[in-house]
Amino acid sequence: MDSPRIAELTTAAVGGPAHHYVRADAEQDVVDAVAAADAEGRPVLVVGGGSNLIAADAGFAGTVVHVASRGADVVAEEPGAAVLEVQAGHPWDDLVAAAVAQGLVGIEALSGIPGTTGATPVQNVGAYGQEVAQTVELVRAWDRHEARVREFTPAELAFSYRDSVLKRTTVEGSPRFVVLAVRFRLARGAESAPVRYAELARRLGVAVGERAPLAAVRDTVLALRAGKGMVLDPADRDTYSTGSFFTNPILPADLLGDRVPADVPRFPVADAAGRLLEDRVKLSAAWLIDHAGFGKGFGLPGTRNEVLGLDGAAVAGGRASLSTKHTLALTNRGGASAEDLMLLARTVRDGVASVYGVDLVAEPVIVGTAV
Repeated sequence: MDSPRIAELTTAAVGGPAHHYVRADAEQDVVDAVAAADAEGRPVLVVGGGSNLIAADAGFAGTVVHVASRGADVVAEEPGAAVLEVQAGHPWDDLVAAAVAQGLVGIEALSGIPGTTGATPVQNVGAYGQEVAQTVELVRAWDRHEARVREFTPAELAFSYRDSVLKRTTVEGSPRFVVLAVRFRLARGAESAPVRYAELARRLGVAVGERAPLAAVRDTVLALRAGKGMVLDPADRDTYSTGSFFTNPILPADLLGDRVPADVPRFPVADAAGRLLEDRVKLSAAWLIDHAGFGKGFGLPGTRNEVLGLDGAAVAGGRASLSTKHTLALTNRGGASAEDLMLLARTVRDGVASVYGVDLVAEPVIVGTAV
């Protein structure tokens, strides 16, 4: 088949042509495609749902492996729990919807996140008080260095905030370990895991730490995400993005300078085992962006950063802007290039650093260009 533009494979809808394209519909197809590219010395870019990827306008001069394997099966039953094995290309929200319908607990607050299941352990996907590190039991992956299938336990994955050994061994979208399948251990029950996120708890009418009906948690999360432009909608340009572009910065608690206001929202930091790290503090990237003068929609005609004296439309000609619903999302308003998004990202990053002395870190995989 003709090679598509990477823009056609990603939610931000940017990126040039793939030199060589392979769609892998089964686990062995993924292994074969990656192994063949490695044997021929071609660079490899692995794409799933494309919801966390920005590729350069020049495209990718190698093999793009589009992981499209499907399937989610219960492989073990335990007292009060089930173990599911899910293929890497299985749509993540399809899995969450099925889990909620079957009374399986532990990923309901991760509803509405775009992309595929195989991507979730790579960056330890999380939202609304849950992250996949809490339920992943095993990841099966192709080790390109050793040319063999390996299995990783949670301890071997070394999960941390939006990070894992899978991510740390990925260079410009080219991973050492290509995820083939993920196993999750999910409790059985009619109610959710304890609700840990204050905004979600308020909307559900429960206290933080209490439980709520599974379906109610999913429905409420979907509504919250939709209100922030974080649920894919072809008619809504605010959803043409990679979701949250910057991670919430984690800083040593004793190194917060005078430039960081006392009223910036702060969150506790825990390790993969759930132990609080008293010497670390997580700050709200959205708050820092907004209060550095980058309001919702910055980048559109008529917008301006009064703190720094910046005209919004001058950054990328109005083709790229912050979402009109949420300052963390950088959006393609129609016709944006990857470089347009990078110009906007650099402007926001440098602006926050100049006002608050905090360096924001991009969350998406960025290939062939840089913030």
